[in-house]
Amino acid sequence: MSTSIHEVAKLGFGAGTNELYDRIGAGTGIFTRALLAHPDWSGSIKQLRAIEPVEGMREQFSKTVIDDRVTIAEGAFDRTGVEDGWADLVVIAQAFHWCPDYEKAVREFYRVLKPNGVAVLIWNLEDRDAAKWVAQLRDRVEQHEKGTPQFRLGLWRATFGTPSYPELFAPQEETTWAYPLLGTKEIVVDRACSKSYIAVLPADEKQSVIADVKAIVEKGDSLVYTDKEKGEFEYPYKTTVVVMRKK
Repeated sequence: MSTSIHEVAKLGFGAGTNELYDRIGAGTGIFTRALLAHPDWSGSIKQLRAIEPVEGMREQFSKTVIDDRVTIAEGAFDRTGVEDGWADLVVIAQAFHWCPDYEKAVREFYRVLKPNGVAVLIWNLEDRDAAKWVAQLRDRVEQHEKGTPQFRLGLWRATFGTPSYPELFAPQEETTWAYPLLGTKEIVVDRACSKSYIAVLPADEKQSVIADVKAIVEKGDSLVYTDKEKGEFEYPYKTTVVVMRKK
């Protein structure tokens, strides 16, 4: 992987944007906090090293993850700074689609993992197949992607066709499941605005996106309310998990 950071990622995830990301759980420490708090995992974690190339992300992470077992450092997919054979588990949540060199990333994961160690890729994405309003929402927001390597494009699947992957890892295991999150109009707007390619838009364009997102929710094609008086409804999502086991 190049040590450079994609410009949209650098700006969209930069200083001043990540409080919003943290509220909705887009990778500023929320997965780490959930992992540390989970009853099936917390007691098994001796040390956790978070690696993050974007300073704004690191700043927000440091504010929200308070645990003596955890450190965060500057790094990237191909240069974690972790010693050989240190990790039982490598987890990349909501981020691996930004990797520009899968071959180097595969070799780095292999290097830092212990024998029989596991690398896991995780993504969450609004489920456009579950409700018309979600499809409309994504159509409106995704027109601003401007060629960025988003998860939905599946470019990250080239990882498994790299020269090193079949030599170093067993065939990947992939699972996807659908579920509803709690939604409100504010949550949907915040989620849209937290996307890196929306965060970097000029103010007038961003306001146009916000207005259109609100209108889509208010129209509510196939929207399912859980509490209409409170404005709460089902926000359909899908999670994809890919497991890579070191040989």
